[in-house]
Amino acid sequence: MSALAAQPLAANLVQSVDWLAIAPPTLTAVVGLAVLIADLFVPETRKPLLGWVSVAGLAAAAALLLPLLDHDRSTFCLNGAPRACSYTADRFTLVVQFLVLGGALLTALLSLTALKDGRSRYPQGEFWFLLLSSAAGAALLPASRDLATLIVALEVASLPAFALVGIRHGDRRSSEAALKFFLSSVTATAVSLMGVSFVYVTTGSLYLTQVADRIQHVDGQLHTLAQTGVVLTLVGFAFKTAAVPFHFWVPDTYVGAPLPIASYLSVVGKAVGFSGLILVTVVAFPSYADVWGPALAVLAALTMTVGNVAALRQQATRAYSAVRLLAWSSVGQAGYLLVPIAAAGYTEDARKTVGSTVAYALMYAAVNLGAFAVAALVARTRHLNRVSDYRGLYASNPLTALLLAFFLLCLAGLPPGVIGLFAKVTVFSTAVDAGLGWLAVVMAVNVVIALYYYLQWATLLFRAPEGEPAQHALPAPLTAALALTGALGIALSGAPQLVLRFAGTGLF
Repeated sequence: MSALAAQPLAANLVQSVDWLAIAPPTLTAVVGLAVLIADLFVPETRKPLLGWVSVAGLAAAAALLLPLLDHDRSTFCLNGAPRACSYTADRFTLVVQFLVLGGALLTALLSLTALKDGRSRYPQGEFWFLLLSSAAGAALLPASRDLATLIVALEVASLPAFALVGIRHGDRRSSEAALKFFLSSVTATAVSLMGVSFVYVTTGSLYLTQVADRIQHVDGQLHTLAQTGVVLTLVGFAFKTAAVPFHFWVPDTYVGAPLPIASYLSVVGKAVGFSGLILVTVVAFPSYADVWGPALAVLAALTMTVGNVAALRQQATRAYSAVRLLAWSSVGQAGYLLVPIAAAGYTEDARKTVGSTVAYALMYAAVNLGAFAVAALVARTRHLNRVSDYRGLYASNPLTALLLAFFLLCLAGLPPGVIGLFAKVTVFSTAVDAGLGWLAVVMAVNVVIALYYYLQWATLLFRAPEGEPAQHALPAPLTAALALTGALGIALSGAPQLVLRFAGTGLF
């Protein structure tokens, strides 16, 4: 009798694996392991090949998203519970994975030049392994449909990033930045884990769909515990989005990290945070919209205001002011990205509303990576990377100056950066439609504030240079990164409805 009784339980634990569905993050992780092992046998003179293998692996992983476009796929599901799955490759997953893998690919292109310029200070095998490992975790997170997998993916994406920030040997700023980033992140993760444990205690499940169903019917004595669990769970993801007051690590971390890693954190790190935040709010906790909706609205207003005001105060002649300005700008942009998620708490069709966040994130990723690519180019000759170092860039590198001006106008939301304008209008309309008029006003004020420092930097590019203009040689990887981001930004500005149609609706 005991053997017969055990059979149904054992059968329920057997889960089939859809290898095609999990192929993008799996291939990224496998290539990372292969690069780490190959580093033991490849001679020092051939180490640059590891970088090109990593680039090829990321490109192949992104290409594996194409066969998944035809229909949604789920795997690691409970037998008898078709909606209880740990991994789902739906439209939302594929869009965010495209952003993550594309961002990691562009970061890899920027890193090829950085490693060549500072070969003695970067252990190349470890660098590529850490970058690919972090990208694999970031690609896993949007597909995660249970709280345990979400937290594991968050940490797999984060832990290698700590090491990447501090990977420059003998650099005190890099070590301090990594330590600050690590301590802040670990604290936020611990709070999130406590929240997840509270949610599990009150619902008896970690699957997002089951949590959403059961948390509505929690016993009255456990209601406060469930509410506390919801709030604490959101803290870790708010940290990853650099939302105020969880943003203090951003400027010092970006300055201390290698420039390609700063660009990676500004785009892929945000994609991780926002995709996790969307999943836990819209999918797992829709019945607690009255809790997270107002909280995220306040966070959005604080984040965009603090980020833009701090960016406005950056002095052009201060060391690393260009990177600091981009860092504070990314905090301000995070505030805009939070607006549709907050608005989802006030609308009936929350899943459609958050599509505006994904569409905005795609625009931001392309143009912000492009701005960091230009910063990486200038940093090759101007190591302090001050905003004033960009004065007269048009005289020495006309095309590069025009691209940076275009990227800054996109971030500001001004023509010819039409995609930035459309993305901001879409986000603004979600706040208005949700009845958050006050948040729309705050956003409008912050857009005006941001116009000043974006335009100030853009006009500096075309002023007469002080002294002899510096010549910036364009290595092939940097050229490829600039060409890709520039082409994507121009194409989307010519047809902004493409990204809005692709990422704005039908995500779930």
